[in-house]
Amino acid sequence: MDRAPGLSVRLKLTLSYAGFLMAAGAVLLAASWVYLTRVPHVGLVLDPDYERTVVREFAPTAAAVMAFLLAFGLGGGWLLAGRMLSPLARITDATRIAATGSLSHRIRLPGRSDEFRELADAFDTMLARLEAQVAEQQRFAANASHELRTPLAITQTLLDVARNDQGRGNDELVERLHFVNTRAIDLTEALLMLSRADQRTFAREPVDLSLVAEEATETLLPFAEERGVTIEAAGEVSSTLGSPALLLQMTTNLVHNAIVHNLPEQGTVWVTTSVHPERSVLTVENTGEKLTPQLVATLSEPFLRGTERIRTDHAGVGLGLAIVKSITPAHDGTLTLTPRAAGGLHVTVQLPTAPPHTGR
Repeated sequence: MDRAPGLSVRLKLTLSYAGFLMAAGAVLLAASWVYLTRVPHVGLVLDPDYERTVVREFAPTAAAVMAFLLAFGLGGGWLLAGRMLSPLARITDATRIAATGSLSHRIRLPGRSDEFRELADAFDTMLARLEAQVAEQQRFAANASHELRTPLAITQTLLDVARNDQGRGNDELVERLHFVNTRAIDLTEALLMLSRADQRTFAREPVDLSLVAEEATETLLPFAEERGVTIEAAGEVSSTLGSPALLLQMTTNLVHNAIVHNLPEQGTVWVTTSVHPERSVLTVENTGEKLTPQLVATLSEPFLRGTERIRTDHAGVGLGLAIVKSITPAHDGTLTLTPRAAGGLHVTVQLPTAPPHTGR
C-alpha cells in the first residue's frame, strides 16, 4: 500500500522528549521568576528598581538555559529513542526477510521480558508455525500428487492394453477401470474433506457425540459383521459445538479404521462417549496386533499407512486418521493415539463441551 511520507517514529520520539524537557524547563524558570519577583523576602529591603534588575539579569540566563535544554533534549532524545527502538528494527528486518519467503529466520531478541520481547517471541512463534505448516503442505502436495498419479497411470495402462489387444473381452477391463476410478474418487473426496477441515470453513452448531457415534456404528455394522468384528457402543450424552458432517466423518473414519486394522477373527471395537469438566470425550478402541509407539506416532500422517496393520482389501487411501487429525483441532479439540498393551489401538478425541444454553 502506497502511503504519503511522514516523520519517523524515532524523530517523533526525539521531538516529544525535547518538547517535554523544554516544557519542564519553562515551568522551572517560571517558578524561579515568581519566587524572585512575587514572593516577599523577609528581612530583605528591596529598592524600587529591583524587578527591572531581576529581569535584566534573569532573562539572558533563562534564554541560555532554554537553549541548553533544547540542544540536550534533541541530542539525548535522539540517542534514547534509537536505543529504545533498536528491538523494533530487528523485528522489522525479520518481517522483511519473512516477506521474501524465508521462514527459517528468527529474531531471538535478548534481554528481560518487556513489550518488545513479547512481540519478538510472538513473531518467532508465528514464524515457526508458518514454517511447519508450509513444510507440511509441501509434503502433502507431493504425496497427494503421487497418490493421484497412481490411479491415472493404471487407467492409462489398462486403456493401452485394451487398444493393443482388441480381441480381448471388455468385461474385465471395465471392472478394473471401475475399481481404479472408484479409488480415485475416494481419494479426491478425502482430499476435499481434509482441505475443508484445515480451512475451518464450516458453521458451528450443537452436536451430541453419542448420537454421532451411534450413527457411525450403525452404518458400519454390516461391514464389521462381514469381517467378523464385534462393535460395542456405549456412553452418555456428550454435547459439543461443531459441524455435524465433519464430526460424523471423523467418527466414521475412526470406527472404520478400528474395524479394518483388527484381528483376522473375532475382533472387537469399543466406541464410548463421556463427559468431563469442560470436555466431551469420544473413545474408539480395538483389538489387533501389538503396535510400537514409534509406529503409532506416524499413523495420523497423510498417506502413511501402518504396513504392519494393513489388510489390502480395505486399505483405504491413507487419509483416514489424517482427516481425523485435521477435524479435531478445527473443533478446538485434541487427538491422542496410544497402543494397547494387549494389541490394537486406543484413540481418544476430546472436544470442548457446548455451553448449556446452546445444548439441545
